[in-house]
Amino acid sequence: MRILFVNYEYPPLGGGGGAVNAWLAEELARRHEVTVLTSGAFNLADREVANDVEIIRSRTFFRRQMAVANLPSMASFIVGGARAGRELLAKRQFDVINTHFALPTGPVGLSMARSCRLPNVLSVHGGDLYDPSKWMSPHRHALLRTVVRRIVACADAVVGQSHNTNDNLCRYYHPPRPPYLIPLGIPRPPAATMGRTELGLAGNEFVMTTIGRLVARKGIDQLITMLSHLPGDAVRLVVIGDGPDLLPLKEQAARLRLASRVTFTGFVSDQQKVNWLANSDIYVSTSQHEGFGLVFLEAMAQGLPIVCYDHGGQTDFLASGVNGAVLPLNDLEAFTRAVAELEADGGKRHAIAQRNLADVEHYFIDRCAARYQELFESVTERRRGGVA
Repeated sequence: MRILFVNYEYPPLGGGGGAVNAWLAEELARRHEVTVLTSGAFNLADREVANDVEIIRSRTFFRRQMAVANLPSMASFIVGGARAGRELLAKRQFDVINTHFALPTGPVGLSMARSCRLPNVLSVHGGDLYDPSKWMSPHRHALLRTVVRRIVACADAVVGQSHNTNDNLCRYYHPPRPPYLIPLGIPRPPAATMGRTELGLAGNEFVMTTIGRLVARKGIDQLITMLSHLPGDAVRLVVIGDGPDLLPLKEQAARLRLASRVTFTGFVSDQQKVNWLANSDIYVSTSQHEGFGLVFLEAMAQGLPIVCYDHGGQTDFLASGVNGAVLPLNDLEAFTRAVAELEADGGKRHAIAQRNLADVEHYFIDRCAARYQELFESVTERRRGGVA
C-alpha cells in the first residue's frame, strides 16, 4: 500500500503523539510505501528519508520549542500543511491518508482527502479532544467542538488509543459511527548501556523517575511536593523532559531545599531514556490526564512498578495492586503513601516488576501496526466498492 501519514508533529518535533506515529510509520514501511507530511521548523530538512520513511516538512512559522507547539505555529501548519499537501497529491498517488490529531492536523488531512477522494483514517490522541489543564481545549469551546465534530464526521474511520479517549470522543463530539480502539505500541527497547555510577546516581538511592513535557498537565510540581514528605535523604526524583515549566520547577525544588535530590535531565535520546529507567526503582506520574500513556509502557518494559493517577487511558492496562498503584486524581496523600510502601518493600517491587514485564508484551509496535494495516485495507476496500 501507499500510505500517507499527516501529523503536525513528528520527531524530533513534539512528544508522544509524534513518536508513536514514527514507530508506526517505520514498522509499516517494512511492507509498504510510507510518506509523512509534517511541520518544518528550525533547521530541519524540507525532505529526507529516515528508516525507509519519506518525511516531507511544510515550513511552519512561530514555533519556539522543539518539544512544545504553540497556537500560532499550529495555525501556521493548517495553512501551510494544506498547501503542501495539495502540491504533494498533484505529483504522487496514495491509497489512504492517516491523519493524526483532530486539531490542528485534522483540517489538513480532511482537505487532502477530499481533493483526491482518498479514504481518511483519523487517529485521535486524547489531548486533541480533551485536556483539562488547557483553557483552549476543544471540549470547552462551542466553535472548536463544531470543527472537531465536522472532521470526525467526515473521516472514513476514527481511531482512539484507549477507552478513555473514545469515551471523550463520544461524549463531546458525537461521531456518526463507533470509533475503533487500537492501543498504541512501543518498540522493543535496547539494553541499557550505562549504570548508576555513570548517571551520577548512588547505589543506595531509591530512584523515582518521570518522563514528559514540563507543562502544567503533567503536574510535576506535585512530585516535588511529594518528595518533600518522604523520609530520608536517599530518595531521588529524576525528571526527564523539557518545557516551559522547567525554571519554576527548579525554583520550587530549591525553595523546598530539594535541589540536590531532584535531577532535571532535559531532553534525552531514546538510549539515554532507557538508561535512566533501567537504573530506577519505580516510575511516578502525577499527570492530570493521559490519552494513553506511552511512558507507562516504556517504564513497564524496564520492569518498573508504576504509581499514577486514575484519570486517563492508562487505566486500560494498569491496575492498582497489580502493576503498582493507580490512585484517585490529585490525592497526593495516598500517592505519597503508595511510594513510601514501595520504597520499604523490595519484595513487592520485584513481584510487580515481573508482572509488568509480562503485561507489556501485548503493547509492542508490531501489534499496533498490524491492526492499523487491517483498518487501512478495510477502508480502501470499502471505497473501491463505492461505500463511503
